[in-house]
Amino acid sequence: QLQAFGGGLVQAGGSLRLSCAASGRTFSNWHMGWFRQAPGNEREFIGGIAWNTGRTWSADSVKDRVTISREFYKNMVYLQMNSLKPEDTAVYFCSAKSSASREYMYWGQGTQVTVSS
Repeated sequence: QLQAFGGGLVQAGGSLRLSCAASGRTFSNWHMGWFRQAPGNEREFIGGIAWNTGRTWSADSVKDRVTISREFYKNMVYLQMNSLKPEDTAVYFCSAKSSASREYMYWGQGTQVTVSS
């Protein structure tokens, strides 16, 4: 089970940290991902983290503004976003997949982030 939280209303230029609580299984050899979806848009990949190693990767469109991290023993994953823009407004989701899988298989309920100009 995945649950993202921490969204809200923030002014442009501000920062926000989203959290994702993961439960129900062990996540060894899994990848955790962050996605977002704005109204009328397709779901967009933001970035991911390898659970075991903490190695991260992120989309070119946001990589200068995001940091993904995890707390191994708390089963928590975080998305730190800085220099927020109105176009960052979306519902943000955390997800999970095995490292061998190409597709993210498990999804949590999203959390709304609204960036005001």
